[in-house]
Amino acid sequence: MTEQPTVRSVTYDLLRTLRLTTVFGNPGSTEQPFLQDFPADFTYVLALQEASVIAMADAFAQVTRRPALVNLHSAAGPGNAMGNLISAYRGNTPLIVTSGQQHRELMIGEPYLGNPESTTLLKPWVKWSYEPARAQDVPEAFMRAYSIALQPPAGPVHLSIPMNDWKEPLSAFTRVRTVSDRVAPDAERLHGFAGRISASRRPALVFGPEVDRAGGWDGAVALAEKLCAAVYGAPLLDRASFPEDHPLFRGPLGMSARTVGDRLTGHDLVVVIGAEVFRYYPYAPGDYLPAGTELLQITADPDVAAAARVGDSLIGDPKAAIELLLDMVAQGSARTAPEPMARPRELPRVPNSPLTPPEVYATLSRVRPPDAVIANESTSTMAQQVEWLPTVRTGSFFATASGGIGWGTPAAVGVALGDRDRGVERPVIGLIGDGSFQYSVQAIWTAAQHNLPIVYVVMRNQEYSILKSFAVLEETPGVPGLDLPGLDIASVARGFGCRGVDVETTEDLEREFKAALTAGTTTVIVVPTQPQKAML
Repeated sequence: MTEQPTVRSVTYDLLRTLRLTTVFGNPGSTEQPFLQDFPADFTYVLALQEASVIAMADAFAQVTRRPALVNLHSAAGPGNAMGNLISAYRGNTPLIVTSGQQHRELMIGEPYLGNPESTTLLKPWVKWSYEPARAQDVPEAFMRAYSIALQPPAGPVHLSIPMNDWKEPLSAFTRVRTVSDRVAPDAERLHGFAGRISASRRPALVFGPEVDRAGGWDGAVALAEKLCAAVYGAPLLDRASFPEDHPLFRGPLGMSARTVGDRLTGHDLVVVIGAEVFRYYPYAPGDYLPAGTELLQITADPDVAAAARVGDSLIGDPKAAIELLLDMVAQGSARTAPEPMARPRELPRVPNSPLTPPEVYATLSRVRPPDAVIANESTSTMAQQVEWLPTVRTGSFFATASGGIGWGTPAAVGVALGDRDRGVERPVIGLIGDGSFQYSVQAIWTAAQHNLPIVYVVMRNQEYSILKSFAVLEETPGVPGLDLPGLDIASVARGFGCRGVDVETTEDLEREFKAALTAGTTTVIVVPTQPQKAML
């Protein structure tokens, strides 16, 4: 006897059509009716905590360049996931986040594991949140969620699905549709921008994460070279969009309004493509732009355009805008080429003990494979990474978009899984601070279970170093809870099934890093380091 189709079987057919066959989750009882008899052509990626679930799916979606499916548990799961969901939202990652809801007939009585605020719990960090009014609406809710997640600006969406809906009969769902995921810039306004760029005497280009997400890396290089313009990295990048070893690259802008203003002094025009204007932190009084400097912004996100404190904005896909500008702007060969970014790369004659972050990065610069990808969450050493380990390829640098910690360790897992899904082999390097590592340490279990080629380098400075730098800047002495003594990270790593090693010298680090590249599993290398004052 042929089994009658149900909401569940019809939904799985739709998910196959949409290529949503990898599910990231941590299952609970209200999700089991969806997960029962899990299909053999689907992959379930188990993470041991929901914040890690989200970060893995986030990075996976970024690497595969298509939406990812997440399954969370009732109200508690989204609560656990919220911190990294903010990063997915800020990073414009298309995620379809589902959570189980209690049986419909129980909800009137506020049952255990019921979520009375299922559509509001995750707001404002999802683009759309919905619980179907009828079981038969579940597939169509997925179709709409998929469309909304992809439409620019892309981002996560949420579906709450009562557990009894999955077994309800449903003959089929045939209204599969497609939507555009790009918005073309206004031609007349873009021509006006091109004229102002061509007339500029000393332009600066600021490329943000939207450029790399849109596939605009090569176009960004071509535009900078045609204009002979200085290029800066947008503040607090979560994706690098320009080769950081290029002679036109001048380094990161900085973080505060005062620092950004100082860096842009001398430029008559600043063109910000694919970034906020600007992602400021901390507060340090200063002019938003130097006197005599104008600003143009191109972004796919209307909210980002509206929030800019200065300048004229244009809404449109960054890659498309860059490619159109290449044909519109005048050659900048008459301009004087800017000085490239200074890279002092100074090291002590006698190695330190513990090592300094520059000594660690100098060692990694010698042994990093050219095709390696970096997931960074060592917040106090970002400047040293740009100096010693510049990003030189598209899609090879990832960081949190939210400012919270606990994203980088599971994100490295998502990157490696995404590479495996698309048939790409490259080492993944997780540069993680010891404080950040503790937020989502359980993610390395998933890495070990999947034998992922990840090398985590954990810099063990025994403190929240970035917060101590902020305490000096903000004149807030005596803040408690900034020291982290007594963490045996390598032993924890071994307990989760990874290779875990402690190193003390640059020779030890180089040897263990090379061994990790051929270990066939995940390695956690713990390096005691001196605290690094962050460049704010």
